[in-house]
Formats: sequence, C-alpha cells, structure tokens
Amino acid sequence: MAEIRNGVRPLTATADLDGFVPDAVVVGSGATGGVAAMVLAEAGLQVLVLEAGPQRQASRAFGSEPLNSLRRLASLSSGRQRLQGHHPGYWKHNPELFVDEQRNPYTTPADAPFLWTRGRQVGGKSLTWGGITLRLSEFEFRAGEADGSGVNWPIGTAELDPYYTRLERLLGVHGHADGLPQLPDGSYAPPLPLSPGERHLRQAVADALDLPLIHSRGFALPRGEGWPLHSSPGSTLARALASGRARVRAGAVVSHVQLDNGRARSVAWVDAASGAQHSTPAALVVLCASTIESLRILLHSSAAWRSGGLEDPSGTLGHYLMDHISSGRFFSLPDVPAPPAPLELSGAGSCFIPNTVNLDGGSREAFAGGYGLWCGLQRFDPPRPLQRRPHEAVGFLIGHGEVLPAATNRVSLNRHQRDAWGLPSAHIACRWGANEHAMVQHMLARMAAVVGAAGGAIRPLEDLFVMPLIEPLVKGSHALSAGAAPPGYYIHELGGARMAADPTGGVVDPWNRCWGAPNLLVTDGACWPRAGWQSPTLTEMAVTWRACEAAARAFVSG
Repeated sequence: MAEIRNGVRPLTATADLDGFVPDAVVVGSGATGGVAAMVLAEAGLQVLVLEAGPQRQASRAFGSEPLNSLRRLASLSSGRQRLQGHHPGYWKHNPELFVDEQRNPYTTPADAPFLWTRGRQVGGKSLTWGGITLRLSEFEFRAGEADGSGVNWPIGTAELDPYYTRLERLLGVHGHADGLPQLPDGSYAPPLPLSPGERHLRQAVADALDLPLIHSRGFALPRGEGWPLHSSPGSTLARALASGRARVRAGAVVSHVQLDNGRARSVAWVDAASGAQHSTPAALVVLCASTIESLRILLHSSAAWRSGGLEDPSGTLGHYLMDHISSGRFFSLPDVPAPPAPLELSGAGSCFIPNTVNLDGGSREAFAGGYGLWCGLQRFDPPRPLQRRPHEAVGFLIGHGEVLPAATNRVSLNRHQRDAWGLPSAHIACRWGANEHAMVQHMLARMAAVVGAAGGAIRPLEDLFVMPLIEPLVKGSHALSAGAAPPGYYIHELGGARMAADPTGGVVDPWNRCWGAPNLLVTDGACWPRAGWQSPTLTEMAVTWRACEAAARAFVSG
C-alpha cells in the first residue's frame, strides 16, 4: 500500500493507474465526493475518484500572507478570477483554490449575470467551505405541499437523521440543542461562546421582537498544520484512501458518462495536462462534481448529445436550478463591553437568527419559503488604527433565503463555446423572481429591526474600517450592494437533476439513481427538489452517504 501523506495517497503517474480496475468511479473529490469514496471503499468496492484539478500539499493549498494577497491581486488584474472575486470567501483563501475563469468559461444571458465559484483541486470546495452545518427540517422537505410552489422531497428527516448524526460526530460539529422544530438539533460538541455584543443582541431581539438568536452550528477554525477535519482530504477522502481500495486520479476532466442499454458503462475524461482522452469502465458511477458541473456532465451524456445517451423521462434535466438569495448589512452598537480576548469568526464562532416565517401555525407572509440571518459581532476587529469607531462593537447580518424552483432557471450546454479541454461550456440562465424580491424586502426590514432593537445603526463598511489599497475593490463588490446579490453569489447552487418519487417528476429516484440509468447516481446539490434556507453542504453529504450505502449493499449482494 502506498504511503499516505496529509490524508492523500500519492497519485500514479500513468493514465491507466497501473492497471487499477475500479468497481465504482466517483467524479469529484470535495465534500460529497469524499463521502462517496469513503462509504463505497469501506464497503469493499474498488473506487477511483476522478478530480479535474491538481493535487496539492496542505501547505501549498492554503498558502500564507502576504503571498496569497499578491496572487489575488495578480488574478484579479488579469481577469482570471474577476467574477469569483465578488465573494467574501475569495479574500480569505489562497486564490489558487479558485478556477481560472479564462480556461473554464461559461455564458449567461446578457441581462442575467450568474457568479459561479468553482474549486478544482483534490478536496474541491471543501477546502474553502465556510463550515456552517445546519440540518433541514420537515418544513423544507414538505414545502411543496405547504405552499404549492414545486414538489416535495421524496425523503425526509427520518431517512437522513442517522447520516446527519454520523457526519456531525465525524467532523466535530459544534452547536447547541435549541429545541426548534424548524431547525432540528444534532449531535454536537459544545458551542463556542457568544461575544458580549452577541449576548446583548440576543437579549434585545428576544425582548423587542420575540426572535430567537442561537449559537451557530459548524466548525471552529482549524488548528495546527495539515488538512482540517472538515475538508475531505482531512477526513472522508483520507479514510477512503486508508482502506487501500481507493485511488485518486487528479487532472482528470470528465467529459461524459458512456451508456449502453440504459446503464452507465464507463466515464470519458480528458487528461488536464496532455489533452489525451481516456475512458474508464465501472459498474457504478457517482456524480459529486458540484451542482452545475454535474449537470454539465449529465447533459453531455444525454440522448440529446449522443446516440444511446441518458434518457430523462421527466424532461426536467437542467431545469429548476436554485441558489440562496442573499443580502447583508454591517452595523455597530455603542456601549457594549469588549470581549476579554479576540474571538474567532467561523462556522461555529458566530450566531444565527433562524427562519421564523411561513411555519406551521404561524403567520404567512406575502412570499413563500423562509430565510435565516447569519450574524457575527466583535469577531473581526482589525488593529485599532484601522477602526473608524474603536469604541463600538462592529458586526454583520447576512440573510440567506430560499429560492423557489422555476423551470426557466436552468443550465444548458453552449454549442459555440468550449473550455480549455474542448468540452462544451455551461450556459446558466437564472433570475430572481417576484417571490425572491419580496423576501429580500422582508429580510432587509428585519435586519433594520434587529439592529434597532439593540440600539445600533447600520453603516457602510467604509464608515467602520480604514481599508488601504483594497477599498476600491471592496466597494465594487456585490457583497456591499443595496439589494440582493446576483444568483450564484452565495455558492449554494442546487437543483437541475431533482429527486422524485416517480420518473415523470425528476431525474433521480429517492435513492439518487438516475431513472434512465440506475447505476448512475447523482448525490451532490443537483438532486435537490427544493432549496430550503439552510446551508446545504451537510445535507448533501448525508444524502450521499445514504445513497452510496444502499448502492454498495446492492453491489455486494449481487
């Protein structure tokens, strides 16, 4: 068995992987790809993970300052990451963890921008994951029948609860059991403490607005060297490789799945370095490439593009793309004591005002769906000379709300534009509808009420901090826009190959098997029928564990 370093086995140098013959091919090595590889390999299958990007050591992947900032400025000035630079997460990480947009193009309608953030490397976007882990509730799984907008999930909390629990324990999720029906409790390590400002805000909104403010649920900042536990190379992918039954082939850009008589037979891919084309046979194929990338592969595998390709009886493939609609505000509170020591801002080091609208037995708003407010206060104070209000507590509120499934929001393939490997690029057509605009107005009014209840004031970021050199770039960011940022901004794209109880309703069945090819699974965000308002990664991982566990049982039994 090859030596494992930093959680990832060294890759073989040859395209045929030294004769390695997989039972299953997993496309993508991020949050869901790592789970798929782990579950299948530990069940006894030989697993090949195909990753479009390179493999890096942890030290190179995360980089350090000031080198990351220099790389970031070079990428922005050259146009290689002009769109991805709008997301705040881009400014926290090594820009090498984001794709070169010139080599990975996509198109949108002229009047409908979409900000598609991608991470092509071993570990995928799990290396830049913000670390918030919220379960969906029955309100989200049954939303279709509640508001008549779209369809229900064919599964619910009972089916996913054991997988949620396994993941929370495996990944070391911090949180508090709050007893809220709209946000099910999980299995948590103790929550990180709230700041003095957050405790003040919690009391104020409870007294004045009857709103709950809870500890966030998620990961603390990583400590020490190597891969963090919440990244796939630090947990699930590492376990898959440690089994001795999994390998990773980096630099393998998947083109399509080859089918024969309604079954997946092999995966066609391009060597990212040489451009050589390859085909890897497998009895089971699992798409975990991220929502839009998996849709691109499915569409390129479809009967519309090739003889004998994937059939979609529902006609919904590529349709019903969703994201979360987001808007944020910065604010300050006077007369709040400072924390005794600096507090981290992370998935666990923050707080939430969870959704309270359109719930059973509650008031119905003039829009369908719900939204939550993520909050941090006294968690990102720069050195005193850069603070414009050094005696005030500075915080943020970021809303993320459910986007209803609409057939007109879709991904298709652009026959006239190819990427650096000759593959047709995605065309993404996604617009906010009247429901989303109404929700944002409610969201903004609630933010103002929350800050006002605590005696604070909403302020522009430049009124709170001195930002030498980067202020012109930051001021043009969608993060600071007055309304909602464009679709894609929140990096929570979902749908397009939705799960359904029968083949007329969606692309995959309740076990994530394509109705048109039962040994082809789609387990990432593409399979979602409704988006909910919660951060989706934990649910995507739970769905993947459940689907791959069932697929492994079927494979082993014959």
